[in-house]
Amino acid sequence: MENMLDYNISTLRKLLDRGEITSEELTKGYLERISAVDSRVRAYVTITEKEAVEQARKADKRIRQGESAQLTGIPLGIKDVICTRGIPTTCSSKMLENFRPPFDATVMDRLYQQGAVMLGKLNMDEFAMGSSTENSAFFSTRNPWDLKRIPGGSSGGSAAAVAARTCVASLGSDTGGSIRQPASHCGVVGLKPTYGLVSRYGLVAFASSLDQIGPLSRCVEDAAILLEVVAGHDRRDSTSLPRPVPSFAKACRKGLKGIKVGIPKEYFIDGVQDEVVTEIQKALKVMQEMGAELVDISLPHTEYAIATYYIIATAEASSNLSRYDGVKYGFRAENYSNLMEMYKETRAQGFGPEVKRRIMLGTYCLSAGYYDAFYKKASQVRTLIIEDFKGAFKDCDVIAAPVAPTTAFRIGEKADDPLQMYLSDIFTIPVNLAGIPGMSVPCGFDQKGLPIGLQLMAGHLQEEILFRAAYNVEKGLGLKAQWPQLD
Repeated sequence: MENMLDYNISTLRKLLDRGEITSEELTKGYLERISAVDSRVRAYVTITEKEAVEQARKADKRIRQGESAQLTGIPLGIKDVICTRGIPTTCSSKMLENFRPPFDATVMDRLYQQGAVMLGKLNMDEFAMGSSTENSAFFSTRNPWDLKRIPGGSSGGSAAAVAARTCVASLGSDTGGSIRQPASHCGVVGLKPTYGLVSRYGLVAFASSLDQIGPLSRCVEDAAILLEVVAGHDRRDSTSLPRPVPSFAKACRKGLKGIKVGIPKEYFIDGVQDEVVTEIQKALKVMQEMGAELVDISLPHTEYAIATYYIIATAEASSNLSRYDGVKYGFRAENYSNLMEMYKETRAQGFGPEVKRRIMLGTYCLSAGYYDAFYKKASQVRTLIIEDFKGAFKDCDVIAAPVAPTTAFRIGEKADDPLQMYLSDIFTIPVNLAGIPGMSVPCGFDQKGLPIGLQLMAGHLQEEILFRAAYNVEKGLGLKAQWPQLD
């Protein structure tokens, strides 16, 4: 099976169930691929070779007994912010460098129940704070399309691993664009589901009202299959929505006729790379030719999204990260003379500069005399952004826009300018603030051969219509699966 690394989940499912390939062969093929190319891409923090082969053998036994499910025997990569029992979960931070959780996240339980195989844990910006995966405490992940460029972030390892074909698909997390932006930069599909659709139990918290786990994959149908498995109510997560999980893969099969696609004027502004606009306009034309109707819409409070996000997210991060104090688990500084000094030294040595910056911003926003001026005001503006989307979805079914203003930038290019780095999430942040689903679908390349993603957004719990639109765009553009040359 020379081309087994090229196959998507549904093709592999047929091959595995027919016995034309075994999960063990497939898993070893991916482990060989990791060995061959990951020293350059650096997507993996931990490779779980022994566990993966063991899981693959169990999956093969299950398949022989006629008990296979959608993901039985399929090798996946997992962002290192998702707890995996007995396997390091570092959040790419020195603070959790040696942390091995005593439990699995709910999404891992659901993958293992299906018989999926975990190849390893994927690199990320420390505690998911960043847009380039340069903030990892261990190393920067590189974009497989150009190893001098960033893969995006914070799920940079998750996107790069799929693009480099070192896993079939992966899981990431998205707080302000951390799945969609790297998916766009690496030329893969990435979905941030409706807030509450996927359990956050076992997801190490950054900003609890924004975080959501989602799939990164090589095609829209694979994302649908993966979401079907990990979605659903979980009593261990109080924000989990008690609703049945529809068949997202079936929703892909419906056409675009009669669907209204909203084009927000606030997302097509000065500063967006010309080639990004050109490729998105081509995708919109394809949607129109397939029967969709394009309508102009407005999301007037978009300009306040970045400021609102960086108050709410940092305030929640400040609260969530107070647990890393050197007492209960994780890193502890060695030289201290009293408890307060131990706290200070542990946090000073354990956290990287970006995490410290956000903790300080958040603590300031929540401090006495500033709470009303900052956090309360940001929460009110968040409500206005939610209302913008509600109003827009009265006039359209999905919204189409860029994922990021530019294609992937060079490693180090924005490292000394946090504001420019934060602006790279300008088009993804509103989706998290509103709690709605958003997806990045590959729609072309710039003149340097760097991928460009089209962002599609839908109303609360409208993933089915999102998959329908995304699948048809993918089909209509007819972009054959292209992979970066790493050999």
